[in-house]
Amino acid sequence: MSESKQPPKSKSSSSRSTTRSSSDRRGPKSRRGGTGPAAELKGRRFGRILVKLGKLTRDEVHEALTIQKKRAAKGERTKVGAILVELGKITEQDILEVLTGQIGLEFIKLDPEAIDEALTEHLPGETARTYQIVPVSFDPARKAITIAMKSPDNYRAVDDLRLLMGFKVQAVVAPPEAVEAAIERLYAGGQSGSSMLDVMAALEESDTLAALDGRGESVDLDQLAAASEDNKVVKLLNLVLLQAIKDKASDIHFEPFEEEFKMRYRIDGVLYEMVPPPPHLALPIVSRIKVMANLDIAERRLPQDGRIELTVQQNPIDLRVSVLPTMFGESVVMRVLDRGNVELAIDRIGLRDDELELMNDLIRKPNGVVLITGPTGSGKTTTLYAALSALNEPTTKILTAEDPVEYDIDGLVQCQVNMDQELSFARLLRSFLRQDPDTILVGEIRDLETAQIAIQAALTGHLVFSTLHTNDAPSTVLRMVDLGVESFLITATVEAIVAQRLVRRICTKCKHEYTPSETELMEVELRPEDVAGRTFFRGNGCENCNGSGYKGRLAIFETMVMDDALREMIMQQASTALLRTESRRRGMRTLRESGLLSIYDGRTTIDEVLRETISEE
Repeated sequence: MSESKQPPKSKSSSSRSTTRSSSDRRGPKSRRGGTGPAAELKGRRFGRILVKLGKLTRDEVHEALTIQKKRAAKGERTKVGAILVELGKITEQDILEVLTGQIGLEFIKLDPEAIDEALTEHLPGETARTYQIVPVSFDPARKAITIAMKSPDNYRAVDDLRLLMGFKVQAVVAPPEAVEAAIERLYAGGQSGSSMLDVMAALEESDTLAALDGRGESVDLDQLAAASEDNKVVKLLNLVLLQAIKDKASDIHFEPFEEEFKMRYRIDGVLYEMVPPPPHLALPIVSRIKVMANLDIAERRLPQDGRIELTVQQNPIDLRVSVLPTMFGESVVMRVLDRGNVELAIDRIGLRDDELELMNDLIRKPNGVVLITGPTGSGKTTTLYAALSALNEPTTKILTAEDPVEYDIDGLVQCQVNMDQELSFARLLRSFLRQDPDTILVGEIRDLETAQIAIQAALTGHLVFSTLHTNDAPSTVLRMVDLGVESFLITATVEAIVAQRLVRRICTKCKHEYTPSETELMEVELRPEDVAGRTFFRGNGCENCNGSGYKGRLAIFETMVMDDALREMIMQQASTALLRTESRRRGMRTLRESGLLSIYDGRTTIDEVLRETISEE
């Protein structure tokens, strides 16, 4: 970072807040290059860097290495840095400085009091707190920001900020306590004009953005591109995204209407309306999303799909972007896939003890088809991933065909359906059979061709998992017949059908006992004498659950296991009602009955079970 190349200092480009350590006064221009001591340290061994920095002699390093070898001989694994701290030779800050130098970054001594508060205009408080970073300087000529972070391990924040802010980002590392103090000083109480309402108020007054009309066919592309990079638009969208991730929203909706531009989050399966942005921001916000997802901002008449990848608090986040033209502009839905928040253990997805035992038996069958059914958003994919994770061993070859691949799992060979290249589920399945798999996952059976190849795979000794969109387990048989699958093929291959739904879990912070009314009990076909001695719970609504009374979701299941009697009924083309009656007689627990058990356990409410299930009578 050569001082001669910097523009004249101003309030917005102050760099008074940093004093570089003696070892790295000049620092690299980026993580991957540059000159100066910091670049020279990159890739060197820990001990050599300490000697290079003048913090230790070679003899002191060798002394620590000797101790390390002696401990290793006793089975103890201790890092050289920890040994040197024990000996009083170096401090934890020295270790941080060395680790920073090893990846070619600068280490600075940060003075929280010297940072110019005007820099908060370029880095909102929500972003700073989420990534644990502070702005150090801003170069308006190059549109480049320098940020200080607490750990060199947080280098992914640099890539995210480039995407979120649209700036060139230079990262340096500073002592953690200095970064925390700077965050508290600059963004005390969450103020500094970076709240969503503050940003919206500023956008209301923007004449440049107000001049854009999101409904006309002719828009100046240069003006549109400039609007998508407007600092206030960028800041608003970043706040929306970070708030959605923080609240564990599954979807973010931007919806244009004749008189307003709505913004909604889907949290635990329910949509919540947020404070709407000014209507004239529809086009700039949609354009900014398109830029981040590498979509064509000039194309406004055709649907588009894209993807944004972020890493927030060490968790990888995928945003799947869908843009749809409407009467009053473009509607955008962003699907939030938080890979760090998904539970992929088979014993953690909500199965009761008897259901878990049954599921473990099903997924370890040598061949056959296991179908997971339910509407969109009912957790089918998570259940399938959990099943595959339980089977994911070095001795098992697992292939998946998905649209899209939602979570990357080590050990699974995952393939993405691509209809633009005519790479369909059926085409992938044909290729799978030549790859010598043990287990196959088909994301969804949508047509007869895919169903036939899945059945062929099962008949030739493979275990096949897939999904269908049906209301319950027994109706899945009729759905497959409607697709054109012969009854004898269904009975020969299908081992079990698992229907599932997601219901909201009662918030543990505001959970309290109550007595349901007779009307409530009647809705789930219960009488007061049926529930005598049972305890019911619900949530009052608190800050933890945003006043909803619910926090998180749990799955309820209906598992129909095929046996000789059911197979005979299918061959005789029995109705769905008869299949359901016989399955219940043979021990199948329906979705409604599974929901009632979750109510009795105090995990969910009558309202939730009514919302997600229907009476079987």
